[in-house]
Amino acid sequence: MRAQNDTHPLIAALVHHYDELVRHAGRVFQGRSAHQARDMAREAVHEVCLQLLRQDAPTGTVRIPLAFLRTLSRRRAIDCLRGEVLRQSLNGSLDLHPECLELTACANQEPEHRYYARQQFELLVQAIESLPPRCRDVFVLCNIHQWPQRQIADHLGISLKTVEKHLRTGIACCRFALADVLNEAGVVTA
Repeated sequence: MRAQNDTHPLIAALVHHYDELVRHAGRVFQGRSAHQARDMAREAVHEVCLQLLRQDAPTGTVRIPLAFLRTLSRRRAIDCLRGEVLRQSLNGSLDLHPECLELTACANQEPEHRYYARQQFELLVQAIESLPPRCRDVFVLCNIHQWPQRQIADHLGISLKTVEKHLRTGIACCRFALADVLNEAGVVTA
């Protein structure tokens, strides 16, 4: 049995307004099929529910629970959309980066090799998604969209040195995530 706490009214509000929250989060996924948008919105609302159950959300004094849940659902939906866009960008960029193709060249062979290649790709995506938001933006703009560093600095309103720092952090995070894979492939990671 659940103890009475600040989260309980939010969970009750989430259950009561579930369909409305799904519709609200679904607006983020415009341009997708209705079925796909609804599924992605449900996923976002379920993530909010899990966040509340784990008590990861700030639930101090919530005056308007429905507004709070709408905000959480929309933000989670945006996070889901960003992750999907990042995965699609990385999928498309494999053709542009031969070093990635070498690591996944085995994808044309055995199912076991395809599994490992997919696992490596997911590790890379997770590493990029785990970066702090500004660092992730810099890393994706530079390495995925091929923006020059000066353009990134101007676009984000940060210095060129900060862009360079974020790129070093992003590269270090990706290398760390793929350290075992790179060592097996004989790529120098230092």
